[in-house]
Amino acid sequence: MSKSSIEWTQMTWNPTTGCNKLSAGCKFCYAEVMTRRLKGMGQEKYSQGFKFRIHPAALLIPFTWNKPQVVFVNSMSDLFHKDVPLEFLQKVFKVMNETPQHTYQVLTKRGDILEKYAPFLNFTPNIWMGVSVEDAQVIDRIDYLRKVESQVRFLSVEPLLGPLPNLNLNGIHWVIVGGESGFKARPMQEDWVEEIRIQCREANVPFFL
Repeated sequence: MSKSSIEWTQMTWNPTTGCNKLSAGCKFCYAEVMTRRLKGMGQEKYSQGFKFRIHPAALLIPFTWNKPQVVFVNSMSDLFHKDVPLEFLQKVFKVMNETPQHTYQVLTKRGDILEKYAPFLNFTPNIWMGVSVEDAQVIDRIDYLRKVESQVRFLSVEPLLGPLPNLNLNGIHWVIVGGESGFKARPMQEDWVEEIRIQCREANVPFFL
């Protein structure tokens, strides 16, 4: 757990670490770059690099926070990675269910796995569920998200890699848009952002840039 520099959250919590590339948004993964740095610093949690790992001891961390927090879950991984057993996923959700004072923001690129496991998970009001949508090639992730009984369903449109002119925002409560970071960052065009902002305004969905 650590304080986050991400503008739309306060803390990060990583019951799993590591991942594998899935789509265009993963090309210059910030978490992979950060993992190399943390491994070099000797942090055991990242001793195997970006290899996917489960950390059961991390389940206790939210119970230690004295004040309510807004928490980005798995900033260094994907909670719906194919190698996460349903049993462990249920344990993560149980922790979130039992700490209603905190708001948890869960974000995935694996909408199909989310849809598969959602019926077996308890989406209490403090759990916000989101999917990453970096370009039109992965827009189907929104349809998977729409089926989830979460009080807040959000889109992380970052890194935005192309135009998204036909967003269906039915059942979506928040849209975050951002560009790519790092030395090799691919450019984001202003008109792509403006197009999304207008769609959010017309659908009465909050927009965060």
